[in-house]
Amino acid sequence: MIFGDMELIPITDGTSWGDGGGAFGLVPKTVWDELLPSDSRNRIPMILRCLLVRTPQATILVETGMGDKVTPEIAEKQHMRLERPNGWLLDDLRRHDVAPDDVDIVLLTHLHGDHSGGGTRFLDGQIVPTFPRAHYLVQQREWRDAHNLNERTRATYFGINYDPIEKAGKLKLLDGDAAVIPGVRLVTAPGHTAGLQVVIFESGGQTAVFLGDLAFFHWQLERLAWVSAYDVDPLGSIETKRIWQPWLAEREALIIFQHDPLITAGKLVSREGRYKVETVAPAG
Repeated sequence: MIFGDMELIPITDGTSWGDGGGAFGLVPKTVWDELLPSDSRNRIPMILRCLLVRTPQATILVETGMGDKVTPEIAEKQHMRLERPNGWLLDDLRRHDVAPDDVDIVLLTHLHGDHSGGGTRFLDGQIVPTFPRAHYLVQQREWRDAHNLNERTRATYFGINYDPIEKAGKLKLLDGDAAVIPGVRLVTAPGHTAGLQVVIFESGGQTAVFLGDLAFFHWQLERLAWVSAYDVDPLGSIETKRIWQPWLAEREALIIFQHDPLITAGKLVSREGRYKVETVAPAG
């Protein structure tokens, strides 16, 4: 997608089939299963969508998926099904003529394993940053929470995904909203995690937003009360979405959904007092 003087290219690390009840939270299965049918083990497809961003100043990668440290066998032990018919993240980058050394900046919305896992990989018996030249940008609050686990969070953060980045001197911690380069900025959006950040692109009078887990799927952006069971602060997620809904609609922003298996990108419109996502780019 050409976007002003940028190119926004959705890429993937595959598809993770995870628990539908976890993804939809308090929404009854009789409702969400009609929207996104589950398999025999109650799992639904969740795209591990990332974003390659080419700009005159830098090559940027938003999110890194699960990475090659998680194999289909490991995924099954964690009650997931991992599908990678076209390979993993680096294979998709290669199809766009991008090598690991070509990436200048990695933006992580948060540090859960399906977002940060591909940021490190096995190489010569060690776990090292996947993108050796890049600086990885994370919220300081997210980093702190990832290293102070509790009963609710210890199954979602894994140090092998990000501690080697700090060890290599490639980690940059942010204290709130921050500009990355001209036309690219990060804005905090607490709820799913306290340190969640979304990525905003502004170029040529246009706006695009990579939501991360502010909304797994377009239905969760349309409906304030639809939040995942994984959100550490579900009421906070609702209030954050309440702020973002009019902001996105008024700007006719292009919204990139990270996990949605039906819609890659859409726009939020207001009709008769309700918000609805219109598809711009279907998944595929």
